[in-house]
Amino acid sequence: MTEWLRRWYRDVPATTVFALLAVLVWLVTAVQSRSIMANLSGSPLAEAWILWGPAVLSSPLGALRAIGAVFLHVDLSHLAINVFLLMLIGREVERYTGTALYTAAFFAGGIGASAAVLWMAPTTPTAGASGAIYALMVLLVGVALRRRADLRAPLILIAVNLVYTFMSSSVSLWGHLGGLVFGFLMLGFVIHRSPRVRWAGVLAVLAVSVALTMGWLMDVGGVSLTF
Repeated sequence: MTEWLRRWYRDVPATTVFALLAVLVWLVTAVQSRSIMANLSGSPLAEAWILWGPAVLSSPLGALRAIGAVFLHVDLSHLAINVFLLMLIGREVERYTGTALYTAAFFAGGIGASAAVLWMAPTTPTAGASGAIYALMVLLVGVALRRRADLRAPLILIAVNLVYTFMSSSVSLWGHLGGLVFGFLMLGFVIHRSPRVRWAGVLAVLAVSVALTMGWLMDVGGVSLTF
């Protein structure tokens, strides 16, 4: 197991760290709640990180939930599915973009998904890396396009997950759609030949995701920012 992790870390360090962080956070919430299937109930960490509009408004650092919630998962099956998809999709995207740009794209998708939830469904508690993963699904299409690979597999992956999103009442519709939108916003930049354009575009999308999160705070909570 250790050697396997070392190989993954050497190959795709950011994807490996994100997956391990999700597992670690789940373990903490499971121990705190004494449950592997209802691990967010009774967990102080979950209460501090879950994305929920009233909690975001009630704390000076509440906006950080837009990041923390990405690494929270509601039960073992939720964790397993997201970690599997992250390792599957993230590996290909990170190899193509490089670790640093991939990290920025991951957080742009994750925070963008959180912003979509805050604007569209702020009173629905939300957790999970799905929003970031949906953004990566879109970028995977771009990677296949640039490599002149078969586009059917990544497009089918998106289609199947979208059908599941609309059919299931237990998933975050706006988190998934938000991740897709932010993935599309980054797509043209990520597949551009120029490294400068790639970085400028992804960082701009990341800035938009943060601005939308803070914009919700100012619009709903009347938060004023001073510089």
